[in-house]
Amino acid sequence: MTGMAPVAFSLAKREFTRFIRQPQRVAGTVAQPLLFWLFLGAGFGGSFRPAGMENVTYLEYFYPGVMLMMMLFASIFSSITIIEDRDAGFLQGVLVAPVSRLAIVLGKVLGATSIAMIQTLIFTIAAPFLGLHLGAGALVLLLMGFLLTGIGFSALGFLLAWGMKSTSAFHAVMMVFLMPLWMLSGALFPIGNVPGWMKAVMLANPVSHALVIIRAPFYGGPERLFTDTHYLVSLAVTLAWAGICLGLSMARVNRREKGV
Repeated sequence: MTGMAPVAFSLAKREFTRFIRQPQRVAGTVAQPLLFWLFLGAGFGGSFRPAGMENVTYLEYFYPGVMLMMMLFASIFSSITIIEDRDAGFLQGVLVAPVSRLAIVLGKVLGATSIAMIQTLIFTIAAPFLGLHLGAGALVLLLMGFLLTGIGFSALGFLLAWGMKSTSAFHAVMMVFLMPLWMLSGALFPIGNVPGWMKAVMLANPVSHALVIIRAPFYGGPERLFTDTHYLVSLAVTLAWAGICLGLSMARVNRREKGV
């Protein structure tokens, strides 16, 4: 059987190469969140006055939320290639090859995660214009947040795309599923300013915890964040979410194989 690492790397490289060879897709995935951030940030800027955040503009508050949106949507929608590969016969060829099924999951997930991270890192260039500066340690924590978020939601996308028969069905299900997750993460409005029932939903939402580990490095380095219980809980939840989604994806692939 072919080694797991080379197979996973080859599949991930294939996903990334396919992405960068489509310049319109690259431009669109960066431009759309940028315009969304600028227009929505400008529109809500005048009415954004939450307690304790008087010195924070809405553009600054919304900035990590847009980064989260890029990671979330790019990670999951990159998994649509699973359906395309099945229709083209490529996936069937990989499945009958003597390779580990874990390598298939890891290759697709890491490929989708790398695509999402590249898009989001391009958007990170805007941080200094908001007065947000990242030290070396904070940058490492931010990259870790991107990586964990990408892995978790790429694996979720893999899990859902594996049983889908058409790309249109995948798009429809994902939009209905993803938009509420993102809207109820604290990306659009602070979690402390909502009704009690909504706060409970937001705290149970894994995307809320992903937002915490993406936003926090802009305001503190490792020495502060690793003593912050709120940050550590969100880090643990995001890590657990990534592990659970990877495990479920692996189980889904193995179950499909045994049913043949």
